[in-house]
Amino acid sequence: MLRLVETLARKFAPDFVRPHRYFVALARNRTGQRVTDGPFKGMRYVDHSVGSAYVPKLLGIYERELAAVIEQIITSKPSLIVDVGAAEGYYAVGLALRLPDARVIAFEMEAEGRAAIAEMAASNNVADRVTILATCEADGLKAALDGASGAVVIMDVEGYEESLLDPVKIPALATVPFLLELHEFVVPGISETIARRFEKTHELRLIWAENRSRDDFPWRTMLTSLLPGSYIDDAVSEMRPERMSWYFASPITASGETTGHTG
Repeated sequence: MLRLVETLARKFAPDFVRPHRYFVALARNRTGQRVTDGPFKGMRYVDHSVGSAYVPKLLGIYERELAAVIEQIITSKPSLIVDVGAAEGYYAVGLALRLPDARVIAFEMEAEGRAAIAEMAASNNVADRVTILATCEADGLKAALDGASGAVVIMDVEGYEESLLDPVKIPALATVPFLLELHEFVVPGISETIARRFEKTHELRLIWAENRSRDDFPWRTMLTSLLPGSYIDDAVSEMRPERMSWYFASPITASGETTGHTG
């Protein structure tokens, strides 16, 4: 009976008595569902996220450790972005906006995510340049990259990078830049595995996640002043199971230099 009462309370209680939903509703209202900062400032957003934190995306602080890398990718003007594990389209649609001459291929296994990418691509007027595909296997990634010049790969696949990010299976990976979220808690040793696979072809930069704090939440209301600060910390948290890291890998040219993209 107690579980039933708790379930009903979670389902029907208004947002103002449910701190997490209150912060989500407040962020939606104050931003008008547009990203307010970061590389994709101004992007129209859907009303939810898929498998990741929502409020940090509206604030433009989601994975902000990668902002400089994203700007580096944009500056290199790639003609193709392949986003594997695109969720609702933060990077896929955001990069389509920032790169008006580029095509984007977004792989997302969840139907909810694919629907959100389509909605967001349409609302940001980039749908004609965003191709949405389902689960990515090695042959699908190979097909996306084969014959493509000026490509960049972005990958967040919860450990499946061990299978996908393999230049033996997909030779084109040896010549393209990639940004990879590492999942050591899923596949222990994956960082070393990827480093070995690409040690002769890429320069790998390791990027570590930084802490978020209540100072990252820009709005204060009567309720936020009454709630413990830990609720605000949670609102801007990306809710990671451990401190995350990424590789940004730049191909090494014949002269020994690195390049932001091929082509």
